[in-house]
Amino acid sequence: MFSKIVPAFNADNIRVFGPLLLVAAVYELLGITLAWIIKQFFWVPHRFRHGLLVAGGWGNIGDIPISVILSVTSTAPFKGTQDQNLSIAYLSIFLLVFIFSLFPMGGHRWVAMDYAGPDVEPRDVQDAIRRRRRKMFGLSDNIPEAEDVERDPQREKPAETQDTKCASSGAEEAEAAYTLDSIRRLRRLNTIHDDSTTIIQTSEQAEETVINTEIASVIRVQKEEKPNPEADATDSKEDDKMSPEVISFHSVTLTRKQVIVKRLKAFFSSLLSAPSISIIVSFPIAIVPQLTALFTYLPDANIPSAPDGHPPLAFIMDTAAFMGAASVPLGLICLGSALARLKIPDRWASLPVGAISSLAIAKLVVMPIFGVLIVKGLVRCGIIPEDDKVLQFVCIFCSCLPTATTQVYLTQVYNVAGEAEHLSAFLIPQYILMFFSMTALTAFALYLTF
Repeated sequence: MFSKIVPAFNADNIRVFGPLLLVAAVYELLGITLAWIIKQFFWVPHRFRHGLLVAGGWGNIGDIPISVILSVTSTAPFKGTQDQNLSIAYLSIFLLVFIFSLFPMGGHRWVAMDYAGPDVEPRDVQDAIRRRRRKMFGLSDNIPEAEDVERDPQREKPAETQDTKCASSGAEEAEAAYTLDSIRRLRRLNTIHDDSTTIIQTSEQAEETVINTEIASVIRVQKEEKPNPEADATDSKEDDKMSPEVISFHSVTLTRKQVIVKRLKAFFSSLLSAPSISIIVSFPIAIVPQLTALFTYLPDANIPSAPDGHPPLAFIMDTAAFMGAASVPLGLICLGSALARLKIPDRWASLPVGAISSLAIAKLVVMPIFGVLIVKGLVRCGIIPEDDKVLQFVCIFCSCLPTATTQVYLTQVYNVAGEAEHLSAFLIPQYILMFFSMTALTAFALYLTF
């Protein structure tokens, strides 16, 4: 990034920084919106309910666009090395928005929220989506569900029998036992896996309220039971077991000042990654001619040369260019490694095929259409210069990107099992469709801009 941004940007073309930020932010917001719409109509696994928004909003802005755009801009109708440097400099703005929104602004927390709390069966999620769709279209929602019929087979009888009372009492005990078991599982995650405490601490206050409500409901159920010596002894043992859990949950409560300090520390520490540092350092050097002349030759700059006749800090530029040449093959290797870790699902019939296909079409068919319309609209409004063909091509190309493989690493970190089983089903169709849609969009973008 450093070796491309410094010679490409100057005081004349730095004005495109704003349009690039605008286009990158609009693409992310539009992708999140499309993913949210998909979630309203198609069922998504409970462990991927927020991950779908991340998959829709954050595209693979690193290795794929860099390798393709470098290849396209190296030949006519582009100007070779000059346009190559300019295209990578433009891509760096998209990468900066990607890093800034995913890490400092907390986009990665959506992935963590998927693994906080107990799991929900796919059947329950499907029933909830079915009721939501019927409510959207104004249909009747009084149809009894199969699960409700199984749980209450005596619902058609007008009078409540003694068996029904026993069944309801057993259901209450089962529900209390389920709540106790859920809290124990949460405690085991909190004590055995130290990294998982971050999930509980970084979650919203609504999740902590749910946990406290579960504990209160268990205690209330125990108090409402009839007095029984054996039951009292059992309850006392359960209370002894519960007390460390209650203490462990309340012990992670932070004050407002501590929360602000912690978030600021996480915000600035996430900005210390290598790509963000190189981008942040490169732009001040690029727009100040005296600083630029230290790294690359400028005819109007009055900077003494080194003994070899080159600028004083040209060796830094040569080192950055040499190391940057390996970024494309290394990025493709990382992409292949991430895709190789994904497990191909065995039973596609049990997967959310509607959400999977809709997200692939939204990312690689609908988004490019919106991208072309947005870029041409900004050109017509004068926000994007009409004579800057490289800028138009980069903006259009970045609208057709599959889900970032960074989400694979985030999912494996936040998932205690270290797997990304739901994400693989969403990624594989996108990267297959990418070869066709990206080729068609590249040809159309060249035809449209030139």
